[in-house]
Amino acid sequence: MAKFIYLYRGPATPLSDLTPEQGAERTAAFGAWMENVGAALLDVGSPFGTSTSVRDDGAEGTAGDLTGYTIVEADDLSEAKRLTRGLPFLANGDGRHAVEIFELLPM
Repeated sequence: MAKFIYLYRGPATPLSDLTPEQGAERTAAFGAWMENVGAALLDVGSPFGTSTSVRDDGAEGTAGDLTGYTIVEADDLSEAKRLTRGLPFLANGDGRHAVEIFELLPM
């Protein structure tokens, strides 16, 4: 089995901007997805906070629009992709959200 990281890209709505009902709905949706993924979910991850970037010439800049991560275990990239089915982050259908999937290679 291999490990894969999901990098969430797109606008994020802070929980503080949601009504209690919306927050509960979001929590329930992610809970259902996590239950469906089961033991393949190695690290539920977390959202990202403040950010910056440092370039190879020492310059600082604005970080990209990554908003969080999750780590799963799967036989291959195809299975890791399949595990995103039902992921609430991809539920909008507006093309503004994406999950980039990378295999984590051993060092």
